[in-house]
Formats: sequence, structure tokens, C-alpha cells
Amino acid sequence: MSLRNALLALLTVEPMTGYDLAKRFGSSVGNVWHAPDSQIYPELRRMLQDGLLESEEVLWGRKGRKIEYTITDQGRKAFGEWMDSDLQWTRDRDPMHLRAAYFEYATPDRARAQLTAYREHIGHIREQWQQQIDEVEAGTSETLNRRLQSVPASQHRRSTAFKKFTYEGLVARADAEIAWAGRGLALLDELDALDAADSPDTGGHATSTS
Repeated sequence: MSLRNALLALLTVEPMTGYDLAKRFGSSVGNVWHAPDSQIYPELRRMLQDGLLESEEVLWGRKGRKIEYTITDQGRKAFGEWMDSDLQWTRDRDPMHLRAAYFEYATPDRARAQLTAYREHIGHIREQWQQQIDEVEAGTSETLNRRLQSVPASQHRRSTAFKKFTYEGLVARADAEIAWAGRGLALLDELDALDAADSPDTGGHATSTS
């Protein structure tokens, strides 16, 4: 249901074609809820069947035509009810933390490489989220500006504040994961040093792994 409501959220701004929705999805709500095009288009068709959307053919380019979707009153009502409903928590699926729990079965070099790659991956995502904050603060966020044009001026402050609040939470989460990966790398060095100290081949002397 989250994908459906993410699409409804985008359509509260303006009618869009499936192509525009998929593009807008990737640059806005896709930051907090990933969905490939292969999921978006079938969901749009189901939303049409459920009366949440209306559609019409519109010109696309010189000769082409596309289907444009518009949210209905029923769709707005459903979206509002979802926003006011209690959140249903789901259990996490976290491949990195799952793997880290069993790093003793990996070679130290591979464990170190995986933590380093994870830290770099999260760092890249953090940059994207920070960019969203910077654009909101500078007033250059295309997605937010489109939404502000579709809501009363009295709601602009809240719309802006909650978008920034969301991305600040994502940046804080990324910072925590980056720090966690750093602690994991330090732990690997510590454990390698302890193992070296215990090894009879080293005569009880620790060797540096750095």
C-alpha cells in the first residue's frame, strides 16, 4: 500500500503521465521508498480500477500520445485516511548487518572490503540526501516548489519544514551507519592484533595490520 500512497502523494500536486510519474518518483519519494517502473505502471492500472485515479489520452511530442493520470476525490480521501492511520511496522531486512553478525566466517580482508564498500555506498547516498536539504533551504527544490504551487500559502511553511525534517532524519541515519562501519573496521584491526598476539608463530608479539 505504500507504493500506492506514494503515487497518490505525487498526483496531489498535478496530473501526470506514467512516464512523468516514474521520473518524479525517482527524484522525490524514491529517496524514501524505492520502486522500479515495473511496479509503478501495474499499480497505476490497479488504482484506476479502484476509482482512485482518472485517465485520459494526451498529446506526447509531435505525433505520440500518452495516458495522463489525475487523482479523484476518492483518491484524495483514501490518501488522507492513509496519512491519518496508524503506521504498520515491518521487520527489517538488512543484508549488511546480517553479514556482519557472521564475519568470523569471512576472511578479515573480505570483511574489511565489505565494510569499506558499505561505508562508501552510504556516503554516496548521504550526499544525495544532503543535496535535497540544501535545495530545500535554498528554495531550488523543483519537486517542493511544484507542491508549493498546488497548496495554499498558509501550508507552505509546513510543507517545507516536513520535507527538510525527513531528509535530516535520513542524513542522521546515514551518519550512524557510516560511524558503525568505521567501528567495524577498527574492530577487525583489534581482533587481528589480538589473534596475532595469541599466535605462537609471532612469539606473543602483536603485528600491525595497517
